[in-house]
Amino acid sequence: MRKAGPASTSPGTLLERDYDAIHLEDGMNGWASLYDAVEVTDYDGAGTLLQYQRPSSGCLGYFVYDDGEAAVIDPLRAFTDRYLDDADELGVELQYALDTHIHADHISGIRTLDEEGVEGVIPDAAVDRGVTYADELTTAADGDEFQVGDATIETVATPGHTTGMTSYLVDDSLLATGDGLFVESVARPDLEEGDEGAPDAARMLYDSLQERVLTLPDETLIGGAHFSDAAEPADDGTYVAPIGDLVEEMDALTLPKDEFVDEILADMPPRPANYVDIIETNLGQQSADDEEAFTLELGPNNCAASQESMAGD
Repeated sequence: MRKAGPASTSPGTLLERDYDAIHLEDGMNGWASLYDAVEVTDYDGAGTLLQYQRPSSGCLGYFVYDDGEAAVIDPLRAFTDRYLDDADELGVELQYALDTHIHADHISGIRTLDEEGVEGVIPDAAVDRGVTYADELTTAADGDEFQVGDATIETVATPGHTTGMTSYLVDDSLLATGDGLFVESVARPDLEEGDEGAPDAARMLYDSLQERVLTLPDETLIGGAHFSDAAEPADDGTYVAPIGDLVEEMDALTLPKDEFVDEILADMPPRPANYVDIIETNLGQQSADDEEAFTLELGPNNCAASQESMAGD
């Protein structure tokens, strides 16, 4: 049996297609409240790495812990208590909450976690977009490192999806790429400057992928901030894959720059629902209470360049 992915259809139709399907008492709100933590078994750095999965929207986050300390990457505001509870259950102190960029599909949990005593971290390169609360948090520049037990998290600038897009290399084993690279696609480049700025952003994305990501060892795992229905999970149930496998399977990663740009711009899906309001909320330029924030996030993320898998069979 197959598991239903983000923004799936009705239970009856899913059963006909040989998917597992359940009825949730709270409907869409119940579906959006599901949040699974799955261990990344191929991670071979210090400590343990979990991948958080929100199937309703395809949002992914990462929780690394070692020697009594922990960090979460790309936390969602809706699950602030979950991260704290998980840390308590594991007997670790949540030291850092790191965002890869200004998200367009969900409300970030960086500020709410920071209010709870966790050190909130945003990319230094994202501040120029108009972040109103930058002085209240830690900013991470390219090359900065954060220590979690014996695990080192290195900041890697990877602009393209946004100008401030930043990846985090978790103890030389997994690169949390945010919306820069997924296991089934690459980033869309039009959410910051629109259609007019998309070609330049796509060229910037190409340079980041070729110079900052694909130069890492082939066995380095890639873990994006989202997955779609087109994504195939690894054997452990996580949406991660080694760089070498992605290069073999995703033609876009081996194209010359001009062809890459043309392919990325050719057939982008609709932009994420409510993305303007979500971006402004994440910049601190408008506010949303918990109920409003939760409602803004309902629906698929659409942060990839294609709704279809760009990886081969």
